[in-house]
Amino acid sequence: MALRSMLAKDWTLEVQDPAASDPDAWITVRGLTSFEESSDDNTEDDGDFDSGGWGSSVVTQRTWSIEAEGKRKRDDAATEYTPDPGQEVIRKASRLVGFDAAITVRWYRRDGSPDAYQGTATVSDYTKGGEVTDLEPFSFTLNGQGEPVEIANPGTTPPVDGGA
Repeated sequence: MALRSMLAKDWTLEVQDPAASDPDAWITVRGLTSFEESSDDNTEDDGDFDSGGWGSSVVTQRTWSIEAEGKRKRDDAATEYTPDPGQEVIRKASRLVGFDAAITVRWYRRDGSPDAYQGTATVSDYTKGGEVTDLEPFSFTLNGQGEPVEIANPGTTPPVDGGA
């Protein structure tokens, strides 16, 4: 059996809007064209005289972040400007500081892979704009606060059908 490469486009990013009527509802951030999760590890030297000249390092702390880019989107069916709700949560959070700046996010693959995580993050490095002929891009970084939790993948978990 041959192995097949996974496609980067199969990531989904969702946010919760603390100001919404249902703050526990998940809102997809649409229009993404790039998504990258990474960790930054702090390591300390664990080597000693007894190691026969071989070094050793221990990870003493990890932080996570997500860098994403996309095209700003709006609802074309609306008669007045209606921004994409997920993008709007990110934009608004990027303008806050302190405890009010934290948002709950989850990210998962929608191709059957079990990769799925949830965590709390703040938004930094939010950019938008462009040149006269551009479609307006946006980019941002989610800076994780604490450990991201591995969750059941919402993209592969069948929805509850109301008992039918």
